[in-house]
Amino acid sequence: MGSLREIPVSLVADRVRELFLEANWTLGADVRAVIEGARDAEDSELGRWAFDQIVENIDAARRELLPLCQDTGLAVVFIEIGQDVHLVGGHLVDAVNEGVRRAYGEGYFRKSVCDPLTRTNTGDNTPAVIHVEIVPGDQLHLLVMPKGGGSENMSTVEMLTPSAGEEGIKRYIVETVRRAGPNPCPPIIVGVGIGGSMEAAALLAKKTLARSPGRPNEKDPRLATLERELLDEINALGIGAQGYGGTTTALAVHVDMIPCHIASLPVAVNIQCHVARHRETII
Repeated sequence: MGSLREIPVSLVADRVRELFLEANWTLGADVRAVIEGARDAEDSELGRWAFDQIVENIDAARRELLPLCQDTGLAVVFIEIGQDVHLVGGHLVDAVNEGVRRAYGEGYFRKSVCDPLTRTNTGDNTPAVIHVEIVPGDQLHLLVMPKGGGSENMSTVEMLTPSAGEEGIKRYIVETVRRAGPNPCPPIIVGVGIGGSMEAAALLAKKTLARSPGRPNEKDPRLATLERELLDEINALGIGAQGYGGTTTALAVHVDMIPCHIASLPVAVNIQCHVARHRETII
């Protein structure tokens, strides 16, 4: 049996702080490139104007170290912990929340987390939504995702009947985007999870949003084809950038799938606004 590698939880807190600061200030180069490509291809004059405002905002945020969006999001954190890692010096969840607390305080980011019933704000954007997975190895992988409320509110989970099939899945996804209209601040990225159970499909959809926009599903050519078909149908809706109309409503559709029960067909749609913020690192 190999020796365990010790990682202090204080290091996790430091990395979470750094990642949330970076994610809220600077949009990833991959997302920016897709946005600029969509602007250049946009047929609508109003749509191009909206894209110009988006690009100007991205530049200003990076230059001035200001939030890309006033909604600095719910702090979503995915953690993959190698089975040969031993965390020392405290509790992992406490460390993640400490990193979030520091980032949102130091960055003067809006604190958006509240009690669901009283609506009393927690004051520091905690608790974070934390997903932990044990994987082989002796490293710890952190992925942070500030997730805005406007796009999250347009996200849905549906337990379709198996008879709905692929066509039923497509109808449900496109209709979800049509109903969302301008509310999730398009151009959007549409994350789709198919299969598993209700909560597994939703988690799958969320994780797809961290993929570089437009990079096709490399595990299943069926899903890569489905992504292309869905993107075409969604962009044919004509909602356009910020709802001004145009040829680009979605920058990308990302689909992932896992097996499900014979009696079920769970499908989750997690919509991401054009400020597709995420950062990751390995410790």
